[in-house]
Amino acid sequence: MAQDNRPLWHVLPSDDVLRRLQTGSDGLTPEQVRERIRQYGANRLKPPARRGLLMRFLLQFNNVLIYVLLAAAGVTAMLQHWVDTGVILGVVVINALIGVIQEGKAEKALDAIRDMLSPRAMVIRNGRRQEVPAAELVPGDIVILQSGDRVAADLRLLRVRDLRIDESMLTGESLPADKSVELMAENAMLGDRLNLAYSGTLVNYGHGTGVVVATGDATEIGRISAMLAEVEDMTTPLLRKIDVFGRWLAAAILLLAAATFLFGLGFRDYAVAEIFLAAVGLAVAAIPEGLPAIMTITLAIGVQRMASRHAIIRRLPAVETLGSVTVICSDKTGTLTRNEMTVRSVETGAGRYTVSGVGYGPEGALEKDGRPVSLDHEPQLEMLCRAALLCNDAALEHADGQWRLHGDPTEGALVTLAMKADMEPALVAREYPRTDAIPFESEHQFMATLHHDHISGATTVYVKGAPERVLTMSDRQQGPTGDVPLDQKYWHGVMEDLADRGHRVLALAMRQLPQGQENLAFADVEQGLVLLGMVGIIDPPRDEAISAVADCRKAGIRVKMITGDHALTARAIGRELGIGDGLTALTGKEVEELDDQALRRVVAETDVFARASPEHKLRLVQALQANGEVVAMTGDGVNDAPALKRADVGVAMGLKGTEVSREASEMVLADDNFASIVKAVEEGRTVYDNLRKALLFLLPTNGGQALVIICAVLGGIIMPITPVQILWVNMVTAVTLGLALAFEPPEPGVMQRPPRPPKEQILSGFLVWRVSFVSLLLVLATFGMFIWSQASGDSIETARTVAVNTLVVCQAFYLLSARYVYAPAWTGGMLSGNRWIPGSIAAIVVLQLLFTYAPPLRLLFGTQPLPVTAWLWMPGAGLLVFICVEVEKRIMGRSRRAPVSVSTE
Repeated sequence: MAQDNRPLWHVLPSDDVLRRLQTGSDGLTPEQVRERIRQYGANRLKPPARRGLLMRFLLQFNNVLIYVLLAAAGVTAMLQHWVDTGVILGVVVINALIGVIQEGKAEKALDAIRDMLSPRAMVIRNGRRQEVPAAELVPGDIVILQSGDRVAADLRLLRVRDLRIDESMLTGESLPADKSVELMAENAMLGDRLNLAYSGTLVNYGHGTGVVVATGDATEIGRISAMLAEVEDMTTPLLRKIDVFGRWLAAAILLLAAATFLFGLGFRDYAVAEIFLAAVGLAVAAIPEGLPAIMTITLAIGVQRMASRHAIIRRLPAVETLGSVTVICSDKTGTLTRNEMTVRSVETGAGRYTVSGVGYGPEGALEKDGRPVSLDHEPQLEMLCRAALLCNDAALEHADGQWRLHGDPTEGALVTLAMKADMEPALVAREYPRTDAIPFESEHQFMATLHHDHISGATTVYVKGAPERVLTMSDRQQGPTGDVPLDQKYWHGVMEDLADRGHRVLALAMRQLPQGQENLAFADVEQGLVLLGMVGIIDPPRDEAISAVADCRKAGIRVKMITGDHALTARAIGRELGIGDGLTALTGKEVEELDDQALRRVVAETDVFARASPEHKLRLVQALQANGEVVAMTGDGVNDAPALKRADVGVAMGLKGTEVSREASEMVLADDNFASIVKAVEEGRTVYDNLRKALLFLLPTNGGQALVIICAVLGGIIMPITPVQILWVNMVTAVTLGLALAFEPPEPGVMQRPPRPPKEQILSGFLVWRVSFVSLLLVLATFGMFIWSQASGDSIETARTVAVNTLVVCQAFYLLSARYVYAPAWTGGMLSGNRWIPGSIAAIVVLQLLFTYAPPLRLLFGTQPLPVTAWLWMPGAGLLVFICVEVEKRIMGRSRRAPVSVSTE
């Protein structure tokens, strides 16, 4: 009886279940309930242990790049440059606050799961029906279910009557499950255990009675909650690379500063204090203080752009990760498909008809051999459509420009079929009023309705149901001029063909009864029916999803469909979408039989997965990641949450998705459209391009400044730039020139190139060369102007002012070239396409004029006013740097077939 043993309740006869749980049809006594609450606890999910706010804040500082920034703040504090110290610390604190706000998605997901549990339940205790709080349910309680109820605990069903439960949140099934009390196979998958009802699922139709077999954390939804709590958060490719880069950068800066200090002390005549300040200045020069701020702003801009394209980002780093995605694992129902059942094929004795249009809207037509047909010339088709409309309890309503279904999705598809054939439901109902009915139940697998024809006086029974069942009830079929003997072989072939195409098959039949008969009995329909035909129903793919999958292929991204539906349906939908080969689908049962190594091999070759449980989805994501893939996972149900959290980018549906899936994800699609993911990938690639452009711009700045100090120490001459002036250059260029690159638009062909390799370093060998080359150019220009100014008789303060302004002017010219890493600067117009470029250059001019002439800044940074001749020479130096970089691009372009974008290196 212990819940932890997790007995296979679906294989046990109901009498054995009741005996194990020590209960009966009268339910538990109050004493038993109290004892079991003490034993099992309340029927709720236990909240996880959480870190306090202070600890979460402090953990945000556990990053090498942050350590480098804190060291920079310490250096500026030693220099008593309190403004700069405050700026650097401000950047660090803001980044930490953003991390605290964005953290905790797992806790929120668990909260969302707990909120899904039903608040009340109808039970039988001590022989009496009573409503109790769901939290008070215990194993052995007898629970009554009816339409509209949310199941409050895991139940073994004892009695059902036409009970259908929507389990899509757990299984991914597109249709409600028809529940039964029959015993199930021991190895039946979650969605095939039809004699169980799961906590948190919704009763769609009918009613039933079940005994509680699991509560709280022992339920299926509790097991998923536990999985979600255990899933390891994945860091993003960029953050992993920045972490490695930061470690190398920190080590290199410390070694370089120490070597400079020792060289100046041992081989040059510097005083200890002077060479120490030079080493400190070198460290300040080499640290890219503005990089975290530019990273955050670039990602934030990507978030804004994505929001305008229906993709809402919940965690900033996910923006960049989208750009490196190599595999998208997508749920089927409601993501790749419309989650609206649609009749696609109709088969009568006269042949096959195809049905156009999707969803519940009656837009579309019936065609035969590619030509539209009219019911006036198709009597067999007319009778089938009339049967589909009359043997039906669903209704369609047109409101606010949309068609809404009231009732069962499959029946809604039949109503839409009849309307596409120009039948008016209200008019047909008046002409053939219903007088009696046998409702659908899973035990007999059909529905029958009795109708009276006011015009002819005929009494007709219409039947729809599982084709195997209806065929056993029929002995004739509708022919062109009347009834003919039933061709069993032909109709079994039709069933197999429609099923192979992933369609859910329904058969429709009729029988004339004596005039005036007003009651319908099973004996009236169990034999003697005339088969009208069969229909193939499917949840069709979204048109935009088909084109989006094709776009993914062009972008080098594989799409894998992971669904809870049956393999036949999965293969058929995959075939229409262009996912997989249309022949292969790996089932969850087959996934269970593979060890991790075998699964890694199989997952690299297979694109369609069916009957997948939460564990299967999680294992598939983990196997792909073990193969080095960067994985985006889409989903909308509770069953998707563990895989969504584990994936590099979890993508939840905003309209039809559960709150659990949204809280477990990094991105939410506001329009539930798979195509929006492709647009988000384009933005992600652009963000990564811009981040690397910003890095490629900032590093030569820091490298040039560091080289200026190193060259001065090696030459034993006075420093051309002081540490405090270095801080000024770092700050103003980062927040003006460097920031402008965050607004760069997507480059041509951004979605026609493959994803960058996941193991690609953030700085390739070529880009290291570019940084070194530009750094050398900046050193030559800065030293050249410094020496020229001194040779002209200027004071050391004036010469340093010239050197600082030259360095900034050269960076402004280099900015124009940095917009395109391989292509010429004029490819898209040097000052066009990004209005922030001319704006940032104008801003830097104003700042440098203030730096040079404003008395407070002159006092702070030790600058002097410059003569007009100096301002004439500095743009010349900048132009020379620009020309050299463009020549280098041309030379390197000849030696390699370079793509336009930086991230393809």
